[in-house]
Amino acid sequence: MSDSDNARSLNDATPMTPGQAAALSAENARLEPLFARALPRMLRIMAIVGVLLLVPAFLAYRWLGAAGFAAGVAVSYVNFLALARGVEGLSDRIVNRQSQEKGRSIVLRFLIRYALVAVVAYAIFKGSALAFRGFLWGLCVPVAAMMIEAGYEAYAAFRK
Repeated sequence: MSDSDNARSLNDATPMTPGQAAALSAENARLEPLFARALPRMLRIMAIVGVLLLVPAFLAYRWLGAAGFAAGVAVSYVNFLALARGVEGLSDRIVNRQSQEKGRSIVLRFLIRYALVAVVAYAIFKGSALAFRGFLWGLCVPVAAMMIEAGYEAYAAFRK
């Protein structure tokens, strides 16, 4: 299929019928409460996964690695929460021109997040290589939380 055929097929797409639009709107309304609670759910999942993985971190790296892992989980939790608040503030600033949020403070909070991670990582790196490995694993906990959340939302979307 050539590029012109692709462009033609995209341009000739049949519009949605009113019935299809209503069904899509009803589906969105059904899932909206689920999506609204996603952030608190991911934060809770991060805490649970962090606690559950402390034992494997201890078994793999002993107490230094487990302490580094706990520090990584704590930093990633605070970092994730700050990121969510920063994105919310930035989007509010963009959408609402009368926002009380200053653009400079939003950027400053983003920079402070990275400084926090860098300072803690440097301190742990200088102290112990095992603690640093645990710290890096702890920084990965938000990824596990997002994967679990994605699976949960997929399950909820396909469930009728």
